[in-house]
Amino acid sequence: MRVVLRIVKGLALLVILVVISGGAWLSVSPPELLKVGNGYAAKIVCSNVFIAGRDPDAVLYDDVQAPGNPLLRLMRVEVDHDSGRVTSRFMGLFAPNYALYRGALGCTSVPDGDFDAGAKATPLLPASRVGENDAVWPDGESIDPAAVNSRVSALLSDAKLAGPAMRAMVVVQDGRIIAENYGPGFSASTPLVGWSMTKTVNAALIGRLMLSGKISYDDTHLLPQWGNDPRGDIKLSDLMGMESGLAFNEDYGAVADVTRMLYLDPDMVSLPASAPLVAAPGSDFHYSSGTALLLSRIWMNKAGDPRTAFDYPRDALFGPLGMTSAVFEADERGTFVGSSYLYATAHDWARFGQFLLQDGVWNGQRLLPEGFVAMMRTPTASSGGSYTQGQAWLAGPGGGASAEFGLPQDTFWLQGHDGQSIAIVPSANLVFVRMGLTPSWLRYRPQVMLKEILNTLQSAKAG
Repeated sequence: MRVVLRIVKGLALLVILVVISGGAWLSVSPPELLKVGNGYAAKIVCSNVFIAGRDPDAVLYDDVQAPGNPLLRLMRVEVDHDSGRVTSRFMGLFAPNYALYRGALGCTSVPDGDFDAGAKATPLLPASRVGENDAVWPDGESIDPAAVNSRVSALLSDAKLAGPAMRAMVVVQDGRIIAENYGPGFSASTPLVGWSMTKTVNAALIGRLMLSGKISYDDTHLLPQWGNDPRGDIKLSDLMGMESGLAFNEDYGAVADVTRMLYLDPDMVSLPASAPLVAAPGSDFHYSSGTALLLSRIWMNKAGDPRTAFDYPRDALFGPLGMTSAVFEADERGTFVGSSYLYATAHDWARFGQFLLQDGVWNGQRLLPEGFVAMMRTPTASSGGSYTQGQAWLAGPGGGASAEFGLPQDTFWLQGHDGQSIAIVPSANLVFVRMGLTPSWLRYRPQVMLKEILNTLQSAKAG
């Protein structure tokens, strides 16, 4: 019996030592993967609480933990509403990472914990307010009852066609919203993150600068750190088409370039800007969120002084389009995260889609150069026809040409992580916005819903 007790005591002591050692290790030198997870949790909670006005516990569960990563289920988040600071810790104890709310510029990751530097890096601009204009969309937020199509509305109410965790769907035809539907807890006034749909908006800001002659496709020597270096030969057009030749690991399953950039680097531009050339510029397609950060830094440098650059998205694009809800977030050092972080209501995302449908013209004013939207619809040869020369997609979510789904050949897309998409169909004069929290492993394809919408409209027209 004494031997058994000694063994039990020895095992208990061993367990205690392992726990203490593990806790000490996690406190002193936590794995980067935990820092990434906490950075993701802090940033997502921060943006959804301070921009969208959602409950932090609901955001932590629905947006961070529910999609399936077991590591994220152990993150615990604290929100300080007075200071705008959000802290996430593994098991509530380890590997802390942070986010900070900065008014009109939304939230930023603060991986080094230097809140003062993060606050001083950007001007203090008042937070935007979602428009309450009663005019008919797109001039305001009201829906013209005469434009509503009951058959299309019924399609949007079909849970199978809408897909898992749908949050917002809007269908626009002939410049009017003809149907919309929202998931539980969401509405036409809820700002939603576009993830990589932000890349296409970021490209449109470059188009605005092109119209004023401040930047061109053939520009080279785009960053100071590329001055005496083969990377100085990279053209703006190479970056726009994801053909820069720069190395960048876009694998979200581990601590890769993309997760390090988004959640471990205060200056997100530093990693892609220092990446080596692994292919000749213009010769090889390589999808890279780092490329979008480089584009942000490049257009911000061209726009003017820092304050002009910070004001530029609203002055040049969001204001003219009436996208009053749009919040374009910047990194801790003040570069817009053109790869990922634009929040806007579904109505405002639809406005941007309509803007592209109208070839970059809004209220009779040309805001993008002639041919710019055509470039956004032109495939890069090295992407096999799936990606375009202007930070947009020809293949729909999950891959596959339009013809595979019976969609018009002129359909092109904005796409984002976890089920964000906008389809633009010029031949049908139609825009379809679908937002949600629908991970790719669920294999939802908005092309199926879009095909049903087009069939229904065609049938009504024929009848």
